[in-house]
Amino acid sequence: MKTLFRTLLFLLISLQLVAQDHVFVETESFENKGGWVIDQQSFVVMGSSYLMAHGMGRPVKDAATTVRLPKTGKYQIWVRTKDWAPFPKGPGKFQVVVDGKPLKTVFGESGSDAWKWYSGGEIDVKSDQLKLALHDLTGFNGRCDAILFTNAPKFTPSDKPEELTAFRNKLLNLTGKPAEAGNFDLVVVGGGIAGTCAAISASRMGLKVALIQDRPVLGGNNSSEVRVHLRGDVDKNHYPKLGRIVREMDNGDPGNGHPDGLEYGDARKTDIIKAERNITLYLNTHVYKIEKKGNTVAAVIGRNIATNQEVRFTGTYFSDCTGDGTLGYLAGADYRFGRESKAETGESLAADKSDNFTLGTSNLWASLERDTASSFPETPWALPFSDEYHIDEARADWQWETGFGNLNTITDAEKIRDHNLRAVYGNWSYLKNNKKAKYGKRELAWVAYIGGKRESRRLLGDHILTQMDIQDGKQHPDGTVTATWTIDLHFPDAKNSKYFEGQEFFAGTKHIKVAPYTIPYRCLYSKNITNLFMAGRNISTTHVAFGSTRVMRTCGMMGEVVGFAAYVAKKYNTTPRGVYQEHLPEFMAIIKDEPTAAKP
Repeated sequence: MKTLFRTLLFLLISLQLVAQDHVFVETESFENKGGWVIDQQSFVVMGSSYLMAHGMGRPVKDAATTVRLPKTGKYQIWVRTKDWAPFPKGPGKFQVVVDGKPLKTVFGESGSDAWKWYSGGEIDVKSDQLKLALHDLTGFNGRCDAILFTNAPKFTPSDKPEELTAFRNKLLNLTGKPAEAGNFDLVVVGGGIAGTCAAISASRMGLKVALIQDRPVLGGNNSSEVRVHLRGDVDKNHYPKLGRIVREMDNGDPGNGHPDGLEYGDARKTDIIKAERNITLYLNTHVYKIEKKGNTVAAVIGRNIATNQEVRFTGTYFSDCTGDGTLGYLAGADYRFGRESKAETGESLAADKSDNFTLGTSNLWASLERDTASSFPETPWALPFSDEYHIDEARADWQWETGFGNLNTITDAEKIRDHNLRAVYGNWSYLKNNKKAKYGKRELAWVAYIGGKRESRRLLGDHILTQMDIQDGKQHPDGTVTATWTIDLHFPDAKNSKYFEGQEFFAGTKHIKVAPYTIPYRCLYSKNITNLFMAGRNISTTHVAFGSTRVMRTCGMMGEVVGFAAYVAKKYNTTPRGVYQEHLPEFMAIIKDEPTAAKP
C-alpha cells in the first residue's frame, strides 16, 4: 500500500507541476520603451538589465508591450523592483498596468533598497494575450527588472541570485547555444575611446575585427550618455603617428556635462566605425562569459541588453578595453584593485598601507535658462542641503564624484549612481526652492544615469608602470604612447567630508606635473593570459601611475598601439609577448612610421 500511495502522490505532484505555467517578462525587452531607459550597469550583480524612469522629476511616458500567455484563467503577478532611496521611502513610484487597468499595488516605495519580488495580486485573464505597461508616477528613477505571470497560486519566485538566474535563463530559453558571430583576428570588448581606436587601428592593418560595446553608443565616458571631455595631448608624441585615429574620434572640447549631447559626436564615432570594412560592430552587447583553452581565451559570449539574445565570438586575439577589466577578470588574468603601499612600490605618492581606495564615479548634470519660472519638488529622500552647505552651480563638473573606497566601483555601481542622484536632486531642490532669484527660470536639462567610472581593476602585464617611470621620463625600448597628463589622484573634498562624512560626493585633487614619458608596450598585454591585450584605464600600472595614464586621448593611443601589435602577432603567429620578445624592431618601426623589414 505504501508503494502505491507514493506512486499516486508522485503522479499528483507531477501533474501539478505540468499544469503550472510561468511567463517571465524582462522589462528591457518591452516593445515600446516609452520614456523609460535601459540600465545594464549592474549586470554583473543582477544577471540582467532593467528599465528605469529617468525623468529628472517629471513622469516619463509609459513603457508598453504585449504578453502572450499559454492559456486563459487566473494568474498571480509578481514584480521585481526596489526602493532605490528609502529615507524612509523613496520617490521611484510606478504602477503596472494590465489591459489598461493599473494593479492596486504602487511599486518602488517599499522602504527596502534590495531587489525583491513583490506580489501584484491576481488577475483573471480572458484572452491568450494582454497589454502590459509600466506607468511612472514621479520621474524620479523608479525601476523594474522583470514581471512574472504564474497560474500556480502558491508559487513564490526566488530572490536568491543563483536560483533566480537559473529560473530566468530557463524561462527565456537562454540555456541553448548562442548564435555564432564568426571568427575574428581580433575581438575588442569595450567601445570607449580605447576600444574604438584599437578596432580601427587593427582594421586598417588588414585584420578582421569584432567591436563589442554594451551600450547603444560608442565613446564610453566621451559619449552623450556620460559627457566627459577628452584629455591628454596627442601633439607631444615622440612618435607622431600615434594619435591620428584619436584625432578622427575627437569632436572638439565641449567641456564636461554639456547640456547638448550632440556636442560629443556619437554619430561621428559610429560612422567612422561603420566605414571600416574589416570591422563588425555589436552594440548593446554585454560580454559576461568566456571560453578558455589553457591560458588562452578561445571565445567570448555576449548578451544583448535589450533582447537578451546571446552571441558567441571566437578569435585569435582579444583586447580588454572595458575599463573594468571585465574580460581579463573572466579569463583569470592577474589584476590589482585599489592602492599599493609605499613599501610595495617605493613610490613617494603611494599610500602608507595598501587598501581598496579607488577614484570614484561621476554622474554629471546641467541646467538651462528658460523663458518662464518652474518649480522642483522638495526631496526629503535625497541628501540634505542648507544655507550653510550647498553647491551654488548651474552645471556639474568633474568634482561630482562618489566611491572613494567605501563603495566598490564594479559591484556597487548602482548604489554609487543612486548616491550621486540623491546629491544632484537634493542640491537642485535646494537651489530651486531657496535661491529663486538665480535659479527660478532654470531647469534640469540633463542628468547622467550612466556612471562615468575612473578606476576599478588594473590588469597586470610584463611591466607595471610606476611613479618613477613617469616622473623620471623613462624611455623604455618598447616605449610607445607618449603621455602628458599630470598625476591626478582624486580624494574627497574636505568641506564635503565635513558635512557628508562617509557619504562624500564631491572631490578634490592635486595635479603633480610630469615630463612627457612613454608607456611601455609591455603594459598593454596580460602577463598570464597568452592572447589578451588591454587598452584604456585598465592597463598595467600602479594606482599612482594610473592617475596620469587614465585620460582618454592617452587611452585612445593605447588602442592604436594594440591594433599594430595584433597585426605583428598575427603576421608571425605569435603571442602579444612574442611581439616584444621576438619582433620588437619591426613593431617599433610601425610605431615610428618607418619602413619595416621582416625579421631575417
